[in-house]
Amino acid sequence: MAVSEAMMENRRPFSALFQRSRQAGDRSELALLAITLLVLASVLALLFSVTTGASDASILDVLRDMTGSQTALSTRDRIIIFDIRLPRAILGFLIGASLAVSGAVMQGLFRNPLADPGLVGVSSGASFGAVAMIVLGGTVAAPLYAALGIYALPVAAFAGGLIATLLLYRIATSNGRTSVATMLLAGIALGALALALTGVLIYMANDQQLRDLTFWSMGSLAGATWVKISAAGPIILLSFVALPLMARGLNAITLGEAAAFHMGVPVQRLKNIAIVGVAAATGASVAVSGGIGFVGIVVPHILRMVIGPDHRFLLPASALLGGSLLIFADVLARTIVAPAELPIGIITAAVGGPFFLWILLRQRSRLAL
Repeated sequence: MAVSEAMMENRRPFSALFQRSRQAGDRSELALLAITLLVLASVLALLFSVTTGASDASILDVLRDMTGSQTALSTRDRIIIFDIRLPRAILGFLIGASLAVSGAVMQGLFRNPLADPGLVGVSSGASFGAVAMIVLGGTVAAPLYAALGIYALPVAAFAGGLIATLLLYRIATSNGRTSVATMLLAGIALGALALALTGVLIYMANDQQLRDLTFWSMGSLAGATWVKISAAGPIILLSFVALPLMARGLNAITLGEAAAFHMGVPVQRLKNIAIVGVAAATGASVAVSGGIGFVGIVVPHILRMVIGPDHRFLLPASALLGGSLLIFADVLARTIVAPAELPIGIITAAVGGPFFLWILLRQRSRLAL
């Protein structure tokens, strides 16, 4: 009888597993299943991206060429796929993953689903750092630009994002408690200040620099190259290594900083690692893609509703879903008005704006002062 009951349990549909997991309060099985599906979705997204466009190469042709089993691509198709589309897809995945994970970490740290690097001024601070390096890299910051080489923009964006994150946390936190209203208002103020300073730099820029700075206006992956991946990729990947190590600490801090401290969590060290990790991931992403908003708020919130708030599963799932969604958004951006290209920031804003309003309406009773 026990064996037959177990067999019937294994045959239950996904919806039954979902409902049973929610009723029991333990969604670990569902989270592992979701992560497995997201891994497959990420692979499919990469293949879909590199085979969508003007080239006639199919997925099978690309796979045969990659494995070396058959030379199925012409020289033209190989250049399009491996020199243009593949770095663009990989960079898009890294950026989407970094923004989604950064959003999940900030939401855990501030204990509120409205936290997001783009909404609270972190992305604006990172953009200011990158623009400052572009404009001043030939004059005041020339020695620093020469010393850092291809890492100049990621490092400058990281510094700008770090300063904005530190200021935000300092303003929004008092007596160990973070005010959500203060966080949002401070984020708006910091973002406006960063945009004002960026405007001053744009006013100082020459024609060549202005052409480069149009890249930052709405966000784009059009300039993706292997060089940019080698510049921003190590910083993003290093953040990925550090941030998941905080999962248990972020789970504890959801009960409050005092409770987490009494549970043995080094709260201050956790906050320092989170702030630096978010600034590094966001800064490196902004440095190579410009401002792409709402990924950090939409992805973690969707996953939290499905697999729960456990950061051990939420962080890797956010990375996979964020990367996949940004790849699909990029494919849409470069095909919806072909042969022209729509900035990817417009796509993410069109989807993320209404979603953010929906979250805000759900949270308005908790935000009421």
